[in-house]
Amino acid sequence: MYLYHFGLGELPFTLTPNTSFYLPMAMHDEALAVLSTALQTGEGFIKVVGEVGTGKTLLCRKLLNEIPSHFVTAYIPNPYLNPDELRRAVAVELGVKQAQRMSVQLLTQRIQTRLLELHSQGHSVVLILDEAQALPEDSLEALRLFTNLETETRKLLQVVLFAQPELDQRLAKTAFRQLRQRITFAYKLRAMNSHEVQQYIHHRLQVAGYKGAELFPSRICKRITRVSQGVPRLVNILCHKMLMLAYGQGHYKMTVNLLNAAAQDTESITTSSPINRVALVTFSVVSALSVAYYFLSAFLVGLGE
Repeated sequence: MYLYHFGLGELPFTLTPNTSFYLPMAMHDEALAVLSTALQTGEGFIKVVGEVGTGKTLLCRKLLNEIPSHFVTAYIPNPYLNPDELRRAVAVELGVKQAQRMSVQLLTQRIQTRLLELHSQGHSVVLILDEAQALPEDSLEALRLFTNLETETRKLLQVVLFAQPELDQRLAKTAFRQLRQRITFAYKLRAMNSHEVQQYIHHRLQVAGYKGAELFPSRICKRITRVSQGVPRLVNILCHKMLMLAYGQGHYKMTVNLLNAAAQDTESITTSSPINRVALVTFSVVSALSVAYYFLSAFLVGLGE
C-alpha cells in the first residue's frame, strides 16, 4: 500500500490494540495509576469505563503486560458467558485441571482451593474482564459472589472491569446495589483534545518508522479532532484513509480535501464539513486501485520465487 511511498516500516494506524504504539497520555496514565493503586489495596472491584474506541482494550493489554510479577491474572476478553461458562473460564485461566468436566459445586470448591494455594505462595489473583458491559445479569451476580472468597485479612480475588458506559446504566439498577457498593475504585476515560491528537498522530508515525517532513500539520490535526471527536479509533481510521488517498494522488502532505473525503467514507463519523464529492469518488477509486496493486505485486513476487 503506502508504506514505501511514505518510508514507513509498518502501518501506523491499524485498529489492533498494539501496545508498542502506546502513547503515555494523561488520561491513560491516570487510569493506570488508579489501577495500580487499587490493585495494591487488595480489595473489591475496579472499574474503567470509556466510550467505544477510547482505548480500553489497549489499556487492558498494557496492564496485563506490566502488572507486577506477584500477581496472577485470569483474563476474559469476551465475557458474554452464562454463570457456569464464566466459572469454568476463570477456572481454566487459574490452571484448575479438568475444569470443563466438573459439577458446579466441585468447580467452585476447586477454584477456592486454587486461590488459597496461590495466596499461600504470596500471589495476588486478579480477574480482568474486557467488554464487561456484555456480561449477562445472572453472570454479574456470579461475579459478585466470586469476591466473597476471602481470608480474614484479604480478598482472594480482585476483579477489574473494562467496559462501555452501558455497564454503569445496568449497575444503577437496584438489583445490583451490592455489586455497585463493592466497586472501590473507578475511572472514566475521556476523548483526546487537539493537542493530544497531534501528539498521538506524530507518535504513531514515528513508531512506524517515519522520518520525513511533517505529514499532518497542526491545523489538520485540529480538524481531525473535531471530526473524530477525539476518539482514538476514529483518528486511526481517518489518518489511514488520508494516507491511502495521498499515496494514490502522489502527495506527501495531508490536506482538508483528503480529510473531507476520508470522513465522508466513514459511516461512524458525522461531519458538517462540506462534502468534497470529487475527492470522495477519487478516494473510492484509489482505494480499489491500491488494493488491486498490492495483490498484483504479491502475485508477481510469488511467480518470481
